[in-house]
Amino acid sequence: MQPKTPKLDYIKLAGQIKLWGSELGFQQVAITDINLTETGEKLNKWLESGYHGDMSWMAAHGEKRYRPEKLLPGTCSVIAVRMNYLPPDSNMIAVLKDKQKAYISRYALGRDYHKLMRQRLKILSKKIEEVAPGNLIQRPFVDSAPVMEKPLAEKAGLGWMGKNTLIINSDAGSWFFLGEIYISLPLPKDQSAEINKCGECKACIKVCPTDAFPSPYVLNAKKCISYLTIEHKGSIPEEFRKPMGNRVFGCDDCQAICPWNKEAQTTNEKDFSPRHNLDNRELAELFLWTEEEFLLHTEGSPIRRIGYERWLRNLAVGLGNAAHSEKIIESLKVRERFPSSIVQEHVSWALEQHSKKGKSGNTRKKLPSLTIVQMHE
Repeated sequence: MQPKTPKLDYIKLAGQIKLWGSELGFQQVAITDINLTETGEKLNKWLESGYHGDMSWMAAHGEKRYRPEKLLPGTCSVIAVRMNYLPPDSNMIAVLKDKQKAYISRYALGRDYHKLMRQRLKILSKKIEEVAPGNLIQRPFVDSAPVMEKPLAEKAGLGWMGKNTLIINSDAGSWFFLGEIYISLPLPKDQSAEINKCGECKACIKVCPTDAFPSPYVLNAKKCISYLTIEHKGSIPEEFRKPMGNRVFGCDDCQAICPWNKEAQTTNEKDFSPRHNLDNRELAELFLWTEEEFLLHTEGSPIRRIGYERWLRNLAVGLGNAAHSEKIIESLKVRERFPSSIVQEHVSWALEQHSKKGKSGNTRKKLPSLTIVQMHE
């Protein structure tokens, strides 16, 4: 007679999973179910409004996005994790205020988080596999498939969905990455969901340079600077170029202004520390990088995914918004005949802006984001 397989203690296993996750560097590990019916309704309404812009992949997978069991058959639980990424000595406000500098979103300054977190989730999956039955089904995700990460994080209790559509944790703020493991085990669901604490605050909506929030909890990506500088492949609409200021890869304004980030948790992960001094570089200097230099300095970075052409496009806009100087003009003229119509268009726009500044003698403009500086100083 074959010996009976001992029954798995799911409550004990859930506790072990959280301990293992903590040991792997995740600041929080929580478990939830796979019911995302309400999320699916909201997603479809958002897609119908066309707020996803060029991100056709948001609509490409149908129900798989909000029905985990269709993406990974057999899934009945989701393990959700978060990992802080804000460096302890972040000088974001000073850089945003200095219009000669290039502002790069804090998440993109270090090593690509997708690889780092996915590797650790694989280790966590392996540990689960060692104690779970042989027919176990599981798969880790880090922004790598049609997964509704934020709604799952909210259900699991990692935080609440803020009016800026980011997950906010009352103890940690919002400067963290999310990851998940879809798994076929009926693990006990965490009941410690955070209550939405945004209250009457609308700071994130008011500070947005491009008015990308048509209403609280709704983002029109087509107006969002993060979308325009990262996801959008064509020309940046002229109406958004001046509001972009010196933001050349992403935008953190709606996080920087959030009261819950006043005492945000920072990270000890060395891989998330700024590389190549990208948290304090001048626009003109970056604009003169050759493609080889761009590839070298963005190796292992999320920045590389936009490619050299869009990198120059974004920097040209930043240079167009910079204070008038001969150095800026000379840098722009180097790329006037760059073999890309998109780059040429944005260089031409930038030179036109400096022509106007040169005639008027106006070299400085107050941008909406300066309210961030006032709040944090």
